[in-house]
Formats: sequence, C-alpha cells, structure tokens
Amino acid sequence: MGRKLPWASLVLAPVTILLRYTLHVGDVTLFAVAAAALVPLAWLIGEATEHAGEHTGPGIGGFLNASFGNAPELIIALFAVSQSLPNVVRASLAGSVVSNLLLVLGVALIAGADGTRPLDRKSLLGQLALVLVATLVLLIPSVPGWSGNPERHSLAVATAPVAALLLLLYLGVTTLGLRRHARLHAESGDAPGEGWSLPVALFALGAATTATALVSEILVHSLGAFADAAGLSEFFTAAVIVAIVGNAAEHGGAIVIARRGNLRLATEIAVSSSAQVALLVTGAVALLSWVVKPALPLSFRPVELAAMGGSALVVALVLRDGKASRNEGFFLVGLYAVAAVGFLLAGDR
Repeated sequence: MGRKLPWASLVLAPVTILLRYTLHVGDVTLFAVAAAALVPLAWLIGEATEHAGEHTGPGIGGFLNASFGNAPELIIALFAVSQSLPNVVRASLAGSVVSNLLLVLGVALIAGADGTRPLDRKSLLGQLALVLVATLVLLIPSVPGWSGNPERHSLAVATAPVAALLLLLYLGVTTLGLRRHARLHAESGDAPGEGWSLPVALFALGAATTATALVSEILVHSLGAFADAAGLSEFFTAAVIVAIVGNAAEHGGAIVIARRGNLRLATEIAVSSSAQVALLVTGAVALLSWVVKPALPLSFRPVELAAMGGSALVVALVLRDGKASRNEGFFLVGLYAVAAVGFLLAGDR
C-alpha cells in the first residue's frame, strides 16, 4: 500500500493539465490540484535518482537529480520573463538557492542524519564555494541597480558577460567534479543493486521532469490569484512559494532518499542543486532572456544576495567536518524560517 499510493497519485499530473486546458476551472482549484500533483512527481524523481545513483555513485546521482529537478525552475523563470515579471524571476532564483541550502538540506538531515555516515566534504564545500563566488560576481550588475531603474537596458547589457562567466565557471568546475566522482565510484567497486537499470531510471527522470515542468507552469499561472487572496507581496510569493514549488522535485527527492539512509546522496542533491541554480540556471535565464525578451538584468536586491551568501556560509560551517546531525538540521530549518520572515518583511521592490 505504501508504494501503490504514490504510483496511483501520478494520475494527478494529467488531471491538472486536463483541468487547465480543457475544463478551465478556477485558479484556486487549479493551484490546489497542481500543488498536490507535484508531490508524487517529486517522489518519482527521487525514486529514479536513487536507482540511477546505484549505477553512477552519489556524486553523479546528486548532479542528475539537480539537473532534472532544476529544469522546471528554468522553465518557470523563462515563463516569468516573457510575462515581464523580472522581480519574480530574481526572487524565485534567490529563494531557490536559499530553500535548497537551508530548508531541503535541513529536513534531509533531520530525516536521515545519524552522525555515523561521513559525507563527501570536498564535494559539498566545493559546491558551496561556487554559491559564494556567484553571490560576489552578481554584485557587478546588482549594485548599480540599487539606485535608479533596476530594469534599465544598460544593466541588461552589463549582465550578459556576468551570466556567461557564471555558466563557464559552473561547467568547468562541474566537469572536474564529475570526473572525480566517476573515479571514486569506479575505485569503490560498488556493484549496482537489483533495482532499475540505468536507462530505465534516466527515462523515468526525463518523463517525471517533463510532467513537473508542465504542472509547475500551471501552478505559477494560478499563483497570482492565490497571492491576492492571501494578501502576500509579489516578492514573498516568488522567493518562498514559487521557489519551493519550482524545486519540489529535488526537495521531495532529497528527503525521501535521506529517510532511506542514503544521506550522502541526499546532501549532494540539496547542495549541488543550489549551486546549479546560482550559476547555471541564473546564467542561462539571463542569456536566454535576450531571445524570450525582455532582456533580464541580474540586479538582485541586497536582501536576496545576503540570503544567498549567508546561507552558503552557514552551511559550509555546518558541514566543514564532513559530518552532520539532526540538531544541525533543525538549526538550518530554523534559519530558513528566519529568512522567510525576512522576505515577508522586505516587501516588494
């Protein structure tokens, strides 16, 4: 029964699409159904990633989950760009980094930390260093945006080389990291389990990610009505709600995997996902916005940059010894609650 329910719940994804494009139900109903549909999709991505990780090792498994899981984030951001919602894009990107580092990692530690299994300290600290570097690099287009019009074309032009630098930095460091993970997995001699084959796991990841992207777009479409009804600011809605929803796949996946005892893979998912959003997704959105239009300046607010950089620094201090505890997980979740309150108090730009 425990496994039949998630499989049966996958029907919510096509139901959501049917309600949106055929029956044209109200936005409040659409929001509720779409949010519910993301839960079994997150479970499926976590299931497929764990099976893929048996063939590739936790490092590459975490990268696969981050890559497939962040596809909806990229699609949501481009959709918001095309709707001329730059503040929503930047807030959701910053909120995604923060939620992965504090909320997802924190809940994963609570679910799976026992203080005995060592983590991949080198890999995790390397990913966190990338987030810190990205935060510093983003100061280049952000500081001029703190005065005057943050959407002016000159900032979009200044953003282009910064976005390219973020992409190149991520691709270079990630290539080296994946080679290291592949070598460590080969040296470990770990044999794949009796679960899914690698092609089946990758196909499931692709199918679940595609469905997640469609459902996420529908949910974002209905978020405006939800935010108005709840009396929330556009910034808070994007930084907290859109960020969590857009990353529901890796959120759920990391937690499910941690509960099953594979904390090393769960921490890789949470931390590598945050680095991928900070560099790859952010850089790609900024460059692709020149095609989708209007061009997006990466002019983040001080509260957004402080939250991203501060989260990476705190998590680096927590994981510096290569171990983790449930108390540290509670600490990270508590910090996320503080960050969410800060986003609420910050209001719109």
